[in-house]
Amino acid sequence: MSRIDLLPDAGPVLALRQALYRAGRDYHGGITRLAFDMVMDVDALQKKLHPTEERRWPSPDEIEEIVRWTADPRLLDALVRPAGAVWYRPEPVPATNQALQAVAKLLEESSEFVGTLHEGAADNVWMAAEVIDLEQRGMDVIRQVLAIMAGARQAMEDEAHG
Repeated sequence: MSRIDLLPDAGPVLALRQALYRAGRDYHGGITRLAFDMVMDVDALQKKLHPTEERRWPSPDEIEEIVRWTADPRLLDALVRPAGAVWYRPEPVPATNQALQAVAKLLEESSEFVGTLHEGAADNVWMAAEVIDLEQRGMDVIRQVLAIMAGARQAMEDEAHG
């Protein structure tokens, strides 16, 4: 594995080619270990992940494997950004009655908040603070619901394999 970083100071927002390189290089053990884990020739993977290589690209199946093995947030960002999407990795929380009631309360509070924004919607003039608050509340609801869903799935799988 080369000790020379071919992509210094790339910044937080990466193009897909750069993100693939970073994901492989920053993987524990680097591109060599990633190739081993993917059961792939090291030289072939190094060439496919080289940030300036124009002729060789990982196949869609290989990209899927790289995502699976690295779970690199920069790579996930680079994959979904062109579609205007945002990815989220839910952290499982127990899907208890108490957790579900907390989501219901949050939804109720968010609903009341959205109702107070009628002035911005009426004249279609939104203040930055209103939009930021609306986005934050929306993401809070989404995160809680996804976390409970992940917790329910984890509990189901633990029962099935326990």
